[in-house]
Amino acid sequence: MSALRPVTLREVIARLRGRAYTLLLILLALPFCQPIPLPGLSTPIGLTIALIALRLALGQRPWLPKAMQRKELTAGFFGKVVGPAGRIVRGLEKLLRPRLAVLTRSPLLCSLHALVIFASAVALLLPLPIPFSNAFPAWVILLIAAGLLERDGLFIVAGYAVFASGVGFFVFLSHTMLWLLGLFKHWLAG
Repeated sequence: MSALRPVTLREVIARLRGRAYTLLLILLALPFCQPIPLPGLSTPIGLTIALIALRLALGQRPWLPKAMQRKELTAGFFGKVVGPAGRIVRGLEKLLRPRLAVLTRSPLLCSLHALVIFASAVALLLPLPIPFSNAFPAWVILLIAAGLLERDGLFIVAGYAVFASGVGFFVFLSHTMLWLLGLFKHWLAG
């Protein structure tokens, strides 16, 4: 793939072969791994991640609409976007290595991992202006997708631990909101 001419998204996906969609999940999750939510981005990116994860969970090959596949990426795109993202992925690859491979071999387990990514993407869809509301789902997506990409079951286990922590965070958040609402209603009733 030459950086001197524009290339289509279809060419990029073909070049990455089977790793393309898992790598795409990682790249889409990266901006949300910070504690402060990014306004306006979580819904479309969360939806894209959810659609890819759902197809993976169903054992189907993910796809993009033909119009999106024909989208040309300029020669400068690879320097501006893929370059920095590539450095992050290379950093991840230093930590990633095949271990606990039993968690990555079974198609049934891989479908379960994709369902957890799907659930996290649905949580990412929610445009909540609350710190960490996007970070928990993004880290789950990043860790599980990276674990699947490099056959690292330890990263998948870490993804499940973050998923459990995120569920706890959202349960605590909802209980706190209900408690505050009750206090407010009591205050209004006088």
